Amino acid sequence: MTEFIAPPSCATAEPSTTLKVDEARKRILQQIDAIENWRKVALRDALGQILHEDVIAPLSVPPHANSAMDGYALRGEDLKKESTQLKLVGSAFAGRPFGEIVNSGECVRIMTGGMMPQGCNTVIMQEQAELNQDIVTLHGEHHPGDNVRLAGEDIQAGTVVLKAGHRLIPADLGLLASLGFAEIAVRRRIRVAFFSTGDELKSLGEALQPGDIYDSNRYTLFAMLTRLDAEIMDMGVIKDTPDAVRHALLHASNEADVVITSGGVSVGEADYVKKLLAELGEVNFWRIALKPGRPLAFGKIGKAHFFGLPGNPVAVMVTFYQFVQPALLQLAGAAYQPPLLLQAIAAENIRKRPGRFEFQRGLLRSNTANQLEVTMTGEQGSGILHSMSQANCFILLDEDCDGVVAGSSVTVQPFAGLI
Repeated sequence: MTEFIAPPSCATAEPSTTLKVDEARKRILQQIDAIENWRKVALRDALGQILHEDVIAPLSVPPHANSAMDGYALRGEDLKKESTQLKLVGSAFAGRPFGEIVNSGECVRIMTGGMMPQGCNTVIMQEQAELNQDIVTLHGEHHPGDNVRLAGEDIQAGTVVLKAGHRLIPADLGLLASLGFAEIAVRRRIRVAFFSTGDELKSLGEALQPGDIYDSNRYTLFAMLTRLDAEIMDMGVIKDTPDAVRHALLHASNEADVVITSGGVSVGEADYVKKLLAELGEVNFWRIALKPGRPLAFGKIGKAHFFGLPGNPVAVMVTFYQFVQPALLQLAGAAYQPPLLLQAIAAENIRKRPGRFEFQRGLLRSNTANQLEVTMTGEQGSGILHSMSQANCFILLDEDCDGVVAGSSVTVQPFAGLI
């Protein structure tokens, strides 16, 4: 059943029906099933994609034992407590192995990455050896097995190297290349449509009239969705009329997996918006014990998931990162990862009243004692976007917190962990 709750003011006390942040996130994720469609992509195009299936290593890495440095390959049993002398019988380079058996009393000049010659299990670095014609004299203490990379030391053939649901990072591409994969199976990209509502909003390039403002929310949403590698459908600013909003919602829900709006439809300020959403889908209007971003709408219109975000710029970004992004990643087939949280020292007093979970914007850095320290980035109002532009983390203050004294420990969520 669709539940409608009138939008609260900032002074409104939190009612018992208000959801906590973790509970709201949990409820959303419980209703998100991953898409099943997948495709093969070239390895160079796989960055940021979600693996459709486990990746099984078809071979070992490295495929053969090799030298970890430039030096001399030999039999470990030939090492003596005192000076060891061996006869040089050949050389082994990376890609050009020594093709004969090395007998007792013999050694081979070997380069880093060179395949270990048959019979050899030890490499002595060149700085600890002296070559005189074809006789190599070893200096210092050595042990059998020194400076050798064993076959399969990195990866054993037949093992799972990456699991389904893993989001590919640069190191993964190198890992897959080392296993010989030219292409890989990934989930298809999710399609997200979004638009803003509000007669006061103007797109870039339009002249502002008295009372107008430029629409910034679509640009932050576009950027955040781009970093998630979604297929994006920017529908612009929609006129605040029943027909325009109905048409936009129907078109978006027919074309996309997810529909996101900012302003207007997010909390049903106008009666026709409530009626439209009730008519077209199943949408809940929630109050969340959250600042900024208390109102949130979530549900489905047709087959598309729907998120109605607040209109204030910072509230849009906070609610996106805390609720929408985890849902989109789960929809895309990624395994859910709890937010990365760190402890830092508050470099200044932080004001807060109990009641709501606050995401204040902060600048995280190391102090002179090499400790993590965080400062606020100025005014924290939900419409002050430059506080986000200057920040590199959220300062997390829970519902019971009534302020923080400078020097106290606080929890921070780095933006780097938000993709």
